[in-house]
Amino acid sequence: MTVFDRAEIEAAYHAIVAAGDAADWDRWSDLHTDDCVWEEHHYGTIVGRDKIRETITTVMAMVPMMSFPVEWYMIDGNRVVYYPWQVLPDPTGGDEQYRFGCVTILTYAGNGEFSRQEDLYNPNEATDLFGRWLAAGGQLPGELPTSI
Repeated sequence: MTVFDRAEIEAAYHAIVAAGDAADWDRWSDLHTDDCVWEEHHYGTIVGRDKIRETITTVMAMVPMMSFPVEWYMIDGNRVVYYPWQVLPDPTGGDEQYRFGCVTILTYAGNGEFSRQEDLYNPNEATDLFGRWLAAGGQLPGELPTSI
């Protein structure tokens, strides 16, 4: 297996994080290979760039206010592992934190694209967070999908 140059992998990692930060889900999807496998532990296994695009745009349309600050990342061979918080803004305008943690594992495939992504988090934490956020006055533009 080819091990790609660390600088190339790091540039691809920063590109995918920037696309997520900008909520540019088309660009984010394009950073996955045509046959990428995305293990999303709540929604299941999503295969292929087009299905990834469909899934991420559907899910993120319900939470356009969510942000994903990265606490840390590491690169080992062709693998990138990072810890992005999943953050909702305080609906009261205060400084209450509404977030849950996630570990994302990416496998770099060359050409600025990843062939595998796995997001590890506790879906119960996410459900609890959204319940607390909604109770505090947060509003969604629709209902979060329970499956894709």
